[in-house]
Amino acid sequence: MTQGGAFRLLRVDLDQKKLVSEDLQEEVMRKFIGGSGIASKIVWEETSSTTDPFSAENRLVFATGPFTGTAVPANSRMTVASLSPLSGIWGEAHVGGSWPDELKRTGCDGLVITGKAKEPVYLWINDGEARLVSAKHLWGKDTRETDNLLMKETDPNAMTLCIGPAGERLVKISCLIGGGGKEARAAARCGLGAVMGSKNLKAIVVKGTKKARVANPEALKESVKKHYDPKITEYDPKRRGEIYAEFAVDLMVGGKEIIKNFREAKFEGFPEKFAEEVRRGKPFFCRSCRTSCFESGMDGEVRRTMAGAITTLGSGCLVDDMEAIRAGYHLCNRLGIDHKSTGAIIAFAMECYEKGIITKADTGVDLTWGDGEAMLEMVRQIGLKEGFGAVLGEGVKKAAEMIGKNASEFAMHGKGLEFPNWDPRSSNYRALGEATANIGADPYNSIGPIVKHSSIPELGIVERDSDMARFRVERVGEEVARGQNFGVLTNSLGICWLAMFMWMPHNVHLEPSTCLEWLNDITDWNMDFNEFMRCGERIFNLQRMIDVRRGISRKDDFLPARFLVEKLPEGANKGHVPPLGKMLGDYYAFRGWNVEGIPTKEKLRELDLVGTV
Repeated sequence: MTQGGAFRLLRVDLDQKKLVSEDLQEEVMRKFIGGSGIASKIVWEETSSTTDPFSAENRLVFATGPFTGTAVPANSRMTVASLSPLSGIWGEAHVGGSWPDELKRTGCDGLVITGKAKEPVYLWINDGEARLVSAKHLWGKDTRETDNLLMKETDPNAMTLCIGPAGERLVKISCLIGGGGKEARAAARCGLGAVMGSKNLKAIVVKGTKKARVANPEALKESVKKHYDPKITEYDPKRRGEIYAEFAVDLMVGGKEIIKNFREAKFEGFPEKFAEEVRRGKPFFCRSCRTSCFESGMDGEVRRTMAGAITTLGSGCLVDDMEAIRAGYHLCNRLGIDHKSTGAIIAFAMECYEKGIITKADTGVDLTWGDGEAMLEMVRQIGLKEGFGAVLGEGVKKAAEMIGKNASEFAMHGKGLEFPNWDPRSSNYRALGEATANIGADPYNSIGPIVKHSSIPELGIVERDSDMARFRVERVGEEVARGQNFGVLTNSLGICWLAMFMWMPHNVHLEPSTCLEWLNDITDWNMDFNEFMRCGERIFNLQRMIDVRRGISRKDDFLPARFLVEKLPEGANKGHVPPLGKMLGDYYAFRGWNVEGIPTKEKLRELDLVGTV
């Protein structure tokens, strides 16, 4: 086995308190790469069509990629995966910060958690030595308190990944938080914090000194120098802030962001407040990142509001009070809930309140549009599973079913996962990508959904974000499929795709062939481009088969009626609804799936997925 092609798993059986290391064969790694690919293989092989996400049988997988911990920029990234308690299908989230790189430094590339501890525990991995420790004294504490206490009793330089009260109480939109209060990087989507809580696992703490395995380290360093624009390291804070502010305004004015539960195209005065919040932020870097994304600003010792939260908790609920939005975002992090799902659910509840489907007797507050205090109270109730928050914390799909009447009309979700901040009507590419995403409605499933200059010739993807191109239908099915294939590759390699494709203010991006070059330097595989892209196609199809086994088909590759019928009367998307049926047919045909959206036996054999036939 070549040095860079190895992958060491630590399997943790919480029932038996048993920890066992396992080295995956190079043949497996070459087919599934790492990260999302390895996680999907484990979930496919070790769960079934009837596995309850909260059962001991369900797997909770943490997997870095071959890039993690190397000289590759923006590499401190990893996948967390399981069967989602929110949707019941493939669940996947990603986290950056320092934790992924620190896990790699312990000599461990990934974790597979099974069973359920008899009482709360945390996992402490120190330079390859791992043990389970009682966490009874941590149960009930928020993520910042948990991080502070764990730093004192393990190592002040260790890194934590933990759940808050929401995960403990099995709130189905709960997440995992890395780095506590200041860093607060979240593996947010799909309710995987509740899976961790169902196993009585409060946290995973890691500290290591080992180096990542690289077959050709000097070649890798030279290649990074060649392909990574040296201007990236030049930092002009004022200019950077202005560019990010311009980008923020473009999102709001361009009709790409959620406004009033996707009912409106404009929110007067909000774009300027959005821009100012972004402009005031200072850079906050994940380990190995040289640029800092615009949604990660720091203000002194307190992390400012993430840009996505400004829209989901802000414009989605018509709240323009930045102090309230910032407080809501930090409360989401401390309680351990996905701010994207939280904002979408509160916007849904506000619409139900407006329509008289729910009342103050249900919610305990006047849940009216624009009320920042009411928004904050619902964040608290959801995170603590109290009051009406116990209903909303089930996710928007289930909550609508529980509320009844015509509440489902206002529930914006795909396959049970809430739409976050992007309006599918703003781009046919985005609409089809979110409709067919394996985890449900999420724009980050396919590379480049928010990239303004998004031509990627190596993938056959042409520019699609101009006013003319974004409503194009021709070739969209093929482009989305190729983008998804490369998207799962980046999630398998262990690199931040946002950093890859949004290195502002320099407007540069990495080519897929560059990623392949780095992969070969690390593994010494000498893989060609066709094999590389075939890996992405294989991984995406395997994740689809996990969904198919759980009952997913064409009927689930949908967009809510609001996006297919209701045309916005103004704004950049005025009068447009995506022709989803036509695009789905083209997409299935390109993928080699049947008309019901199920991969054919021939396609699975072609991808060497014989175990799924």
